[in-house]
Amino acid sequence: MKFGVREICDVVFKAKTDVKIGNKVFRRGQPVLYIDTAKTSTLEGAATTVYATGGRGNTRLIAWEGEKTLTFTVEDALLSPIGFSVLSGAGLIKGTDNDQVHVHTTSQAYVDNAGKIDLADILGNDSIDGTAPVFVSLAEDDGSVTGELLSGLTVAGDGKSLTGATAAYYGKVVFVDYYVVKTSSKISEIQIDAENFAGYYYVEAATLFRDQSTGKDMPAEITLPNVKIQSNFTFSMASTGDPSTFTFTMDAFPGYTYFDRTKKVLCVIQVIEETDESEVVRKSVMPHLAGFEIPESLGYDPEENTGSDSTALSGEVSI
Repeated sequence: MKFGVREICDVVFKAKTDVKIGNKVFRRGQPVLYIDTAKTSTLEGAATTVYATGGRGNTRLIAWEGEKTLTFTVEDALLSPIGFSVLSGAGLIKGTDNDQVHVHTTSQAYVDNAGKIDLADILGNDSIDGTAPVFVSLAEDDGSVTGELLSGLTVAGDGKSLTGATAAYYGKVVFVDYYVVKTSSKISEIQIDAENFAGYYYVEAATLFRDQSTGKDMPAEITLPNVKIQSNFTFSMASTGDPSTFTFTMDAFPGYTYFDRTKKVLCVIQVIEETDESEVVRKSVMPHLAGFEIPESLGYDPEENTGSDSTALSGEVSI
């Protein structure tokens, strides 16, 4: 059997031990992350070769191979907070309705003739936290900040505006830097620190191999019983070009699969040669049912078309 490979993998990461991500505890063997939006997936093996050399020309005489490595790389088009935590080892915090968090916000606004900076339309249901730092800088008409701060401003009682600007700033454009308070349950907070890294997982990937002789796709399952995800990541945030992708690079280590505890392996690939696929049944979207008659309004006269003439429609068609 010869086969070709031109299909992406759907990948499942399962916990090697009990692990807590955010406010969820994933038990050993429980799926933690499922990737079904991958762009590419690559399985790469490598080994180190050393040689004994000698004789005239110091040619190679014998080779020894060792230090075999296996790397599985998945490039994902999308990323979830849990996926980022798995990728980077970052802490994921998900609060409750009783907790609150500060969210940094910036806005451009005008100072009216009463010295008021109204942000109600921008804030919506949110409000300015008057206990947090609030900075108002004078801006040019194009929005660039001059660095000149407005002093003596206070947050209005409804938290939707700032008051107290002097007459010198009436009609001026200002840049407002402030914080709003949101319910913690509506925020997924990801914390990257210097102490935590991506962990170890049991990985199962599903793809398709196409049989050369039949042209049929055969399911293939790739199992890596013990991988360590590299904590490297790059986010490309740009308004042009292709969107950023998120690469999971995994180093494979020897491990037992769930159903074979006799031998440690780096990877197992299972190609399922039997499939349930049978002959494709195509059903007409224009069924010719027994006893069905074409309406005379379409120009068909059954009395004039009683033979084997293939012309069933005649004359002009009126609908």
